[in-house]
Amino acid sequence: MLRAAITWPVGLSLSALGLSAQAEWGVNMRRGVTEVSQSVFDLHMTIFWICVVIGIVVFGVMFWSMLMHRKSEDSKPATFHEHVGVEILWTVIPLVILIVMAIPATKTLIDIYDADEADVDILVTGYQWRWQYQYVNEGVSFFSTLTTPRDEITNVSAKSPDYLLEVDNPLVIPVGKKVRFLVTASDVIHSWWVPDFAVKKDAIPGFINEAWTRVEEPGIYRGQCTELCGKDHGFMPVVVQVLPQDEYDAWLAEQKAAAAREAELREKDWTLAELVERGEKVYATACASCHQPNGEGLPPMFPALKGSPVVTQDMAEHLNVVLHGRPGTAMAAFGKQLSEVDVAAVITFERNAWGNDTGEMLSPVDVLKAKEGQ
Repeated sequence: MLRAAITWPVGLSLSALGLSAQAEWGVNMRRGVTEVSQSVFDLHMTIFWICVVIGIVVFGVMFWSMLMHRKSEDSKPATFHEHVGVEILWTVIPLVILIVMAIPATKTLIDIYDADEADVDILVTGYQWRWQYQYVNEGVSFFSTLTTPRDEITNVSAKSPDYLLEVDNPLVIPVGKKVRFLVTASDVIHSWWVPDFAVKKDAIPGFINEAWTRVEEPGIYRGQCTELCGKDHGFMPVVVQVLPQDEYDAWLAEQKAAAAREAELREKDWTLAELVERGEKVYATACASCHQPNGEGLPPMFPALKGSPVVTQDMAEHLNVVLHGRPGTAMAAFGKQLSEVDVAAVITFERNAWGNDTGEMLSPVDVLKAKEGQ
């Protein structure tokens, strides 16, 4: 029994060492793909090895003292109480070590906070539970929402390699350009984090925090919200796609054209079927995680929309709730998150789905008037 008790932790330790070797130091920080992230990694390793050396020296002296001056060796304790040389030594040595550590740390911090003279400015706004990206002075704005299927989340199907790290609209930035992120939030505190960039900034309502990056390697980089922001905190990934300049320019032009087409859709004469079809997609993205795909909700926190008096009777109240939310509840305001067309579509869908069948529809122009207070 005793042998088993001794063998088990030893075997576990050896297994852990083997796994660590196979993982190639997977517990360490990432070096990243930006100059700043590599500076942070180098600083981290410098401080780490300084701490290792200090630990070896301190514990070495301690164990040597215990071994060589143990009672069985008839050692006699010293009787001195003060030694000026020792006092100076253990004051000067830590001071020198701190100065050695402070020089690269200060340089790295200055680089991290130097967000001036950016080539691209992007306003990043956190919502429960998605990110909005607005390209300043470009007229381009969109939301980035998790696209991991519910079957994977509920363990009905196998997890994909990018489980909970995939979105419908990734943030797109150009290679080799300095990109400044202006980070804020609309509701609660979030945190925008991309480890490969060494960028992690809190998104706080009413405040704008700055961060920046310059990525030299095209590719897709993933991160997450790292602030506990509500029940779906784990479903709020960050995906950044870095493109060569010509591809980025083409993407930006397409986004501007799409924004212009979206504006034109407000004036279109929509049919009930068209709004329901579009609204079903909007509902799946923005509403289904709380009110459930079948509209039955999770009472009492998330009331059912199926058969709800608000959804089946009072159109004005239905619109008001979608636009402004319900203060003091988990119902968020979607007036800034969704376009007038999408608000009209999702309300029309909810009023004609799951057996509600009101036959009523809301036009985007009516939504626009409601936003403007008419």
